[in-house]
Amino acid sequence: MTFDHFQKIQSRRKFFRECAGGLGTMALAGLLERDGLAASAGSANPLAPKLPPLPATAKNVIFLFMEGGPSQLDLFDPKPELAKWNGKPLPPSITKDLQLAFIKPTAAVLSSQREFRQHGQCGMEISEYLPHIATCADDICLIRSMHTDAFNHHPGQLLLFSGTTQVGRPTLGAWTVYGLGSESQNLPGFVVLSSGVGTSGGASNFSSGFLPSTYQGTMFRNSGDPILYLSNPNGVTPTTQRAGLDVLRDLNQEHYKSTGDEEIASRIASYELAFRMQSAGPELLDFSKESPATLEMYGVNKEATRPYATNCLLARRMVERGVRFVMLMHASWDDHTNINTKLKQHCDATDQPAAALIKDLKQRGLLDSTLVVWGGEFGRTPMCEIRKPEEADNAGRDHHPVAYSMWMAGGGIKGGQVVGKTDDLCFNIVEDKIHVHDLQATILNRLGFDHTRLTYRYMGRDFRLTDVEGTVVKKLLA
Repeated sequence: MTFDHFQKIQSRRKFFRECAGGLGTMALAGLLERDGLAASAGSANPLAPKLPPLPATAKNVIFLFMEGGPSQLDLFDPKPELAKWNGKPLPPSITKDLQLAFIKPTAAVLSSQREFRQHGQCGMEISEYLPHIATCADDICLIRSMHTDAFNHHPGQLLLFSGTTQVGRPTLGAWTVYGLGSESQNLPGFVVLSSGVGTSGGASNFSSGFLPSTYQGTMFRNSGDPILYLSNPNGVTPTTQRAGLDVLRDLNQEHYKSTGDEEIASRIASYELAFRMQSAGPELLDFSKESPATLEMYGVNKEATRPYATNCLLARRMVERGVRFVMLMHASWDDHTNINTKLKQHCDATDQPAAALIKDLKQRGLLDSTLVVWGGEFGRTPMCEIRKPEEADNAGRDHHPVAYSMWMAGGGIKGGQVVGKTDDLCFNIVEDKIHVHDLQATILNRLGFDHTRLTYRYMGRDFRLTDVEGTVVKKLLA
């Protein structure tokens, strides 16, 4: 049969009638492989989106981590009674069992000089240092009864994000992406943005621990290349790079077939993701399509707020693009000295951008499905710390793990309320104690998980984020 004869007896319609089933099967296989539902050895996408096992109110998380321990006394929990004790030590009956990082229990009380006002229809009392967050009072749930087991920074940060003070466990963001995957095809599922001086915990705050490395947080920069070395070197074209990646993929798949090592599948997925990010990354950082009003609202054009404003705006853009978990680390609120000066600087840098993030998510219809969390690893003491007595207004506050404040918004959290109460000196919790493990359990609940059943087997044991504790806090839920 000649080619001319073949053309006469065949038609385009007949070809598709007889062969379209095969083409459709091939196309379906490609789509399923992309979503991690069907794949050849070593090519499954570990970040493919997954449905949660339980009804969920949140799809994404933005964690505004205020490293160092913001002073709840000066921001969220007014205590006028402290003025009566100012300059005097507290009774030993109150301080006898207290573990402190630097000062002694006999240190003198330091009352707050901040003015608090009621805001929103709910009448939430918030400090003068946070005028922008105050405008979001009806959208946030203020927790005044947080407590933790660690009174130093690194252990406290490990406990907050990994559920234990031991190094090497998966963190909250990694657990989230492990459980849900990511809806973004061109960006990591877990992204970390940083501002300020750098955190004590560093990479341990966004580690994947013993989970496959695909689930660890990826640090982004807010200018230039989002990730160092993301751009190709001079002389390396996309075609050349693609050919090299194809060879690596084939070699890794052969290795995966013989070993079954999940890290090899993670490596393949990471190489492919990095290739896609080379085009998605620059577009993410391009704010030219954002309106002037939006840039003004975040404070992107103001020197004091620009770094944190840029990160908050990036967080919103990442959530829009399907990134599952975005962590913003701002350091450091560790005000052992000059708290009146330093605290205002931290608030001036972060207050407007954080409030803009809430408002922007809300007006775009994203707040209902995005859980926003604000807070540090612990709070500050009602007693003062004096490190440089020769300097005026040098007083600061030590670490206080037994009673401090955080807030949450969106994602199925009931806004416009204050949960928990501390005593008149902000020393101990007297109502609705919420441990770090309870906070973690509640976050996972909003994402559609029973925190006791989201586990990973390692060294013969089923591990979970909340270790062997944690209770969902029903008062926080909408």
